[in-house]
Amino acid sequence: MNTLVWVLLGILAYSAAALLLRRYGLLPSSVSIQGPFTTVHTKRGRDFIDWVATPKRFWRAWTNFGLGVTLVIMVGMFLFLLLQGLFILQNPPEPSAVNQPQNFLVIPGVNDFLPLSVAPEIVFGLLVGLVVHEGGHGILCRVEGIDIDSMGIFLFTLLPLGAFVQPDEESQQNADRGGKTRMFAAGVTNNFAVTIVAFALLFGPVIGSIAVAPGMAVQGSYDGSPAAAAGIGQGDRVTSVAGTPVTNESTLDAALASTDERTVQVELNGGDSAADRETRTATVQRSLIVAGSVADNPANLSVGEEPITVSEVNGTPVHTQSGFSEAVGGSKFATLTTSRGTVTIPVGAYVTRVSADGPLANAGAPTDGSAIVTAIDGERVTSSSDLDRVLDGTRPGETVPVELYDDGELSTYQVTLGENPNDGGGFLGVGLFPGTSGLLLTDFGVQPYPAGTYVALLGGDGGPGAGSVSGALAESPLSAVYVALILPLASLVLGIPNFPGFTASVSNFYSVSGPLGFLGSNVFLLANICFWMAWINLQLGMFNCIPGYPLDGGRILRTSAEALVSRLPVSEPYTVVRTITTGVGVTMLLSLLLLVFGPTVLN
Repeated sequence: MNTLVWVLLGILAYSAAALLLRRYGLLPSSVSIQGPFTTVHTKRGRDFIDWVATPKRFWRAWTNFGLGVTLVIMVGMFLFLLLQGLFILQNPPEPSAVNQPQNFLVIPGVNDFLPLSVAPEIVFGLLVGLVVHEGGHGILCRVEGIDIDSMGIFLFTLLPLGAFVQPDEESQQNADRGGKTRMFAAGVTNNFAVTIVAFALLFGPVIGSIAVAPGMAVQGSYDGSPAAAAGIGQGDRVTSVAGTPVTNESTLDAALASTDERTVQVELNGGDSAADRETRTATVQRSLIVAGSVADNPANLSVGEEPITVSEVNGTPVHTQSGFSEAVGGSKFATLTTSRGTVTIPVGAYVTRVSADGPLANAGAPTDGSAIVTAIDGERVTSSSDLDRVLDGTRPGETVPVELYDDGELSTYQVTLGENPNDGGGFLGVGLFPGTSGLLLTDFGVQPYPAGTYVALLGGDGGPGAGSVSGALAESPLSAVYVALILPLASLVLGIPNFPGFTASVSNFYSVSGPLGFLGSNVFLLANICFWMAWINLQLGMFNCIPGYPLDGGRILRTSAEALVSRLPVSEPYTVVRTITTGVGVTMLLSLLLLVFGPTVLN
């Protein structure tokens, strides 16, 4: 059974047990259970909150600052949700993982972007977020002279969904409008403060203590590949091939290309890492396989459970990628003998997307994708890596002939190259399928894990070849916020696997040193806590800034509207305030419903 079924069974069992306990009077008076939802009330802790609230000037100054930030974010959230809702109505996007209803729940294992492997850190971050949020409300209640009836937590079975401070209604009504507004803003102010502190720790001493271990990190091996047959799999690091040191994916490809020997010795897990795996040697018997394919590729091959092997190219036996390129030579077409039969295909870099305003499209090339680049500036291109290599030797603004195979014909276009935003080289403005002619060919068969890219995105030294945030965003003070938002969604935004945290399964890819090196592998736990605490507190703060009741943003909207309308010459101020708050609240609710359900319902 999948995770969601187990969760549903657990909810039913919890609800049944709670019903029995309530029926027989075994629940304490402070605990209330309705189905899977549990509320725990307590009056303890009010003296502690009174003590914390003693420096009233500090807390008023703190929440006045936070209120200003909250009002700005409230306006931003209103405009974002409104415009997003209108966009979905006008141009409904295709349903995707990011807008599936379960992915709006902060439940590890149910939410596709919150892995079970870091569930304790996520739950801890959620608890901290709820405590500081509701604690802020409680402290400002006492600062503003509002009595507290009770405090407690709200749970979905055993998972905390929220905490609460229940002010005395009469005392709250008697408080001045400014005091109530500061009280409502205190929770999100504290959430943002926790986010800043957690980020400061993560981007400072924590990530400064995590380095990338030597070698190419292996996320996994393709089924039936030579690497899988040799026992190379997830969690290994390839540190040398045939005596040639390997530091990343590029050096692995270069090491494999430097020899046409069918049998190679591969060193695994050499050098230092936090996991201290034993260094071992594997013997890999190379053979050329198709590990992946794009739909409608020229060979009409689709990879299933069994890998597809390529034994001959143009009648020449091949077992390596370099042997494949030699057998193709300068020919624009090649006949492949495969385990699925013999096919003749154009050989080049398969284009999946052509930017409508990109250099290639501006030269008159078709923009429907599925074309194949066979040459640039007279230099033969047989694969996507070939195309990248040729473009690395060009300059932005340079005009070069680009040969395309499209719809059964070879055509040449004079293309004025743009600038690659990543390395400053020449740029065609196309998306590519990795490999040759829509086929992912490999004679080794490992999938790289972007260990260095994760470290670089978090502000550390990811080593050579690691990806990072580039362009104007890299210089922005909001780049940390951007990273926090996208890393759990990295597969959708950056084209790399979603960031799982520094879990035990990937600890072999990293080593520990620097200012917190004395903590050893506990640095990874600290990094996970800081990352998820920052991410969750940021989400809590932003969500509560939505100007809709019963969220804090909706309550602040009401007090702000009351303050504004009280200065206007209107005969029924209560009606005007109610119209404003109801109108904004309904707009936000509809926008949220469109955001969650719109792509599925409207398609």
